[in-house]
Amino acid sequence: MSKITTELLLERAVPRSTRLRKIETLNLSKLQLKTGDLDPRLFSRLRHLQKLDLSDNLLDKFPNSLTLPDLRVLNCNNNKLEDVTALKQFPLLEELTYENNVYLTLNDDYKVMFLLQNLRLLNGKDITKLAKHVRHVNSRKLTSKVTAHWEKFFRDQLPEKHTAEQVKSIKKKFLKSVQTNVVCGPSSLSEFTRWRVKMIAEEFLAYSLGLELNSDPEPEEKMDENEEEESNESPREDAEDKGQVTVTARKRKRNCSKTRSRKKSKPQVTTEKEAVVNPRKSSHVQDEPAPEKPRTSNQPAKEVTPEQEAEETSKNGEQLPKGQSNRRSSQLTEEQKSQEQDNGVVTLTPVKNSKGKEDVSAEPLHFLQCHSKGNSREDFKTQLWSCVFEPLLDSGARKDPVVNSSRTVATCGGESVCLIDCETGTVLKKYKVAAEEFFSVAWTTLTMVISDSRKKSHNILAAAGRRGIVKLIHVAADFCYGEIKAHKKPIATLCFSPTRETHLFTASYDKRIALWDIGIPDSDYNFKASQLLVLEVLSIPLRIALVPTCPDQYLLAGCEGGCFAWNIKLAKEQKARPFEATFQFPDEDGSMTTSHRVDGLAFLNDDVVVSKSSKPGCIYVWSWSRSFDTKGKGCQRTIAAVILAELEWSTTDMSYLTLSTCPAKDYVFCGDEKGSVWMYNLSSYTKALSSAKGKRFPLQKKIAPAQVLQWPELRANGEQLTEVLVNNVVSDPSFTYLVVLTSVNITAIWKKS
Repeated sequence: MSKITTELLLERAVPRSTRLRKIETLNLSKLQLKTGDLDPRLFSRLRHLQKLDLSDNLLDKFPNSLTLPDLRVLNCNNNKLEDVTALKQFPLLEELTYENNVYLTLNDDYKVMFLLQNLRLLNGKDITKLAKHVRHVNSRKLTSKVTAHWEKFFRDQLPEKHTAEQVKSIKKKFLKSVQTNVVCGPSSLSEFTRWRVKMIAEEFLAYSLGLELNSDPEPEEKMDENEEEESNESPREDAEDKGQVTVTARKRKRNCSKTRSRKKSKPQVTTEKEAVVNPRKSSHVQDEPAPEKPRTSNQPAKEVTPEQEAEETSKNGEQLPKGQSNRRSSQLTEEQKSQEQDNGVVTLTPVKNSKGKEDVSAEPLHFLQCHSKGNSREDFKTQLWSCVFEPLLDSGARKDPVVNSSRTVATCGGESVCLIDCETGTVLKKYKVAAEEFFSVAWTTLTMVISDSRKKSHNILAAAGRRGIVKLIHVAADFCYGEIKAHKKPIATLCFSPTRETHLFTASYDKRIALWDIGIPDSDYNFKASQLLVLEVLSIPLRIALVPTCPDQYLLAGCEGGCFAWNIKLAKEQKARPFEATFQFPDEDGSMTTSHRVDGLAFLNDDVVVSKSSKPGCIYVWSWSRSFDTKGKGCQRTIAAVILAELEWSTTDMSYLTLSTCPAKDYVFCGDEKGSVWMYNLSSYTKALSSAKGKRFPLQKKIAPAQVLQWPELRANGEQLTEVLVNNVVSDPSFTYLVVLTSVNITAIWKKS
């Protein structure tokens, strides 16, 4: 019979109580209690217990389900405890003492510090700083080592199509090997290290292999019920079945795609069945993007294998698989110069540009290869998608270039996000998530409360891609403090509101644009995100832009099936909204149409919009205010865009070569299929464009570019890089630097002369 009864609990309460649920302090010391005496059913009635004294007993462990949700202080001195891991069931525990338990060691102290996030005092000592180190820094290092061990020794052992038995076998071998070979810290902590390594490895495998015995390497990429099951087909098979052209993220030449793909047949994995998504995808994969292959003869840009499914993200500071939320990983690590080559940061030196002009307005500074898969120097196939310059902060005398300089740019592509100093070409930080493919990055500045209750502005970087998850990174702290599971399908692009710092728009392949309030993290990086609005789209949104004159009321989106506008005013009760207007543009034969792909969209000023459609060689400059009547009533209106001018551009029919603008300098930039950058200086046209009363700016011909920067002759490993596509090109606000992202894993940085 148990020594603990209801009467005993009421009697030992401090002060004595008449009801169990009212007890806040309980003294059960010196009762010769054993583990079996702690009845979970009885203890579950102590809902408000905050202090518990179990000292001077005979406990060797804790039952796993005592259910004390409000416990803050626990005294276990002078027992026979052998294990402390069951203490994780008390997440609010702040003070813990277990002195004179002869079987507990320093390793158990570290386990407790890791498991109990709110723990401040351990055996009478303040362990706040040490605990943060254990949860974050130590976990980062171990996760990196575990991931590297898998990549080096086990990744290639698991077939792409694996059976349950193969999964079981590889898991057993990997767990044994990683616990033996991964070491970190002093030998006195070897038991703790093995414990954490096993935990990290199991979480890594559980996610990277799907479910433990699930042979499907992509269990999370599920279709909606009404969507075609396209992800099990290769792009070529799917195109043949549907009689359509394969339009992958980097292959848009409709009449020569097959010819191009034969040029390098050796690395081309044409039998791949898994749909690997890119943000600018094939016309036949409207709902589920096609496997990523370059649009030229380059190798497939990303080939996902089951073992890469683990993310270097964290919960409570440890790096964990992606399925967890509210994580606190800081995978952003400083790129030391001595590590650059090992980390795949390869600088390629350009040879003489035989095609370029002599009086160029910009000169090449750096050519970096910092997004390589597995840090391979041979990777010239990873697609680079998005880049954005960090906003300036008024940070006084601080010299940190990541915090205090707009020459820092965030780039994304493949499984990594990099922060680069454009002047020096240094990769300042690198954030990596295995098996992710980042498509978009965006900055916001949040006013956060720091530890001493002072408020300070900090830049936060949001990154998202194939998995539909938004990562939130506090760059100055090298800390990925959380994530938002925004969509079940890939996110093509992100955009923060310029007026509401916590409002983030996410545009996804699920044909929805969502507005999120990401909240402001507290000093412990706790935050709460909420969805405020969902915009329904008829086709995949590719580019989004908030109208500068009314960013809280209207949003524009360039989509696979046209250009649309929504009313996003939050005062409206309707949370899910259809589009308010769709815009017509001239077709190839001159007739107006709404059915066309808009893969480039940006505002040049408060009124002038620049967009690129599927019409070859055409970039339109048009007026928002004259096209869209904000006083008009009705939904889903069809409106003819008031075209002000057209920009002369490449005659290619390749899609997803996007454009950008530099409003302060009236510049428009757009790359092409030959690696060139077309630069348009519209400063002399801006006033005329804005004041033109007619439906078109009075020009008889298209506006020619002020400059076309030719792709220089680059050599890597002795071979010239050819067939380079410029996916994106962005300048800093003052047009000092120009960052060019390519289809061959090269980030090119130019500087204005």
